[in-house]
Amino acid sequence: MIGSRIAAVGHYQPARVLTNEDLAGMVDTSDEWITSRVGIRTRHVAGPDEPVDELAAHAAAKALAAAGRTAAEIDLVLVATSTAIDRSPNMAARVAARLGMPGPAVMDINVVCAGFTHALATADHAVRAGGASRVLVVGADKMTDVTDWTDRTTCVLVGDGAGAAVVEACAPGEEAGIGPVLWGSVPEMGHAVRIEGTPPRFAQEGQSVYRWAATQLPVVARQACEKAGLAPEDLAGVVLHQANLRIIEPLARRLGAVNAVVARDVIESGNTSAASIPLAFSKLVEQGAVSCGDPVLLFGFGGNLSYAGQVVRCP
Repeated sequence: MIGSRIAAVGHYQPARVLTNEDLAGMVDTSDEWITSRVGIRTRHVAGPDEPVDELAAHAAAKALAAAGRTAAEIDLVLVATSTAIDRSPNMAARVAARLGMPGPAVMDINVVCAGFTHALATADHAVRAGGASRVLVVGADKMTDVTDWTDRTTCVLVGDGAGAAVVEACAPGEEAGIGPVLWGSVPEMGHAVRIEGTPPRFAQEGQSVYRWAATQLPVVARQACEKAGLAPEDLAGVVLHQANLRIIEPLARRLGAVNAVVARDVIESGNTSAASIPLAFSKLVEQGAVSCGDPVLLFGFGGNLSYAGQVVRCP
């Protein structure tokens, strides 16, 4: 079977920036309280006239342009999101329509914070099985739509944004650029991170998530490296779900990726759920912090207490 690779990435964030000082005027909190607990200083907030599919389409258009591809060349669109308000048309169909695609297969994937890495694995599998030759993979969420702005334990965390990747089949004989996925879940702990109710609201059991991430994920992340045939010290970059700086930094240390650039986009973007990994990865590529061909671990975790990770080669 022919493997796949990431041809290009792109990202998009709304223009409005909400600072910790702004939040201190809305709820009982402070810059010191927020930064000491989660490391976030700012986050981007979409307006009422900026729906999720618009954020996704902007990121997708940038990825397509970077890959030198047109929308018509995409035969499968996968959008990872958990903040789609309407059930149909799904988000992938809405993005395809915005980009003027003639007739791709369109699917949404809802694995919350691990959505993008699940979608990336699905794209890789589709290419390997011959079901697609070129796939647009997007992670996009408008978390501020599902936020209780009177709850200081959650409203300080979230931001809006999107990131995208164009996934293509490798040339014959070319080494695969997307490694085997390591994925799973802890169904009995699914209650720890929730978006439910009418209207839907984001809620979590922060300490439960923190303990699970700190104790269980380093082993799982190392297994993702092993599946790719690499040791953690071989990695040039590590992009973990941007949930909390106090989770990201210890997890990266325990992983043992001593030579890797560790994405810390959470500081300026907050937790953007399915958007967080492609958003942070695209920024590392754009900034030149990682180079073409470098091995980078992408690892999503969180909602549903699900996780998925794979080593990819930078476009």
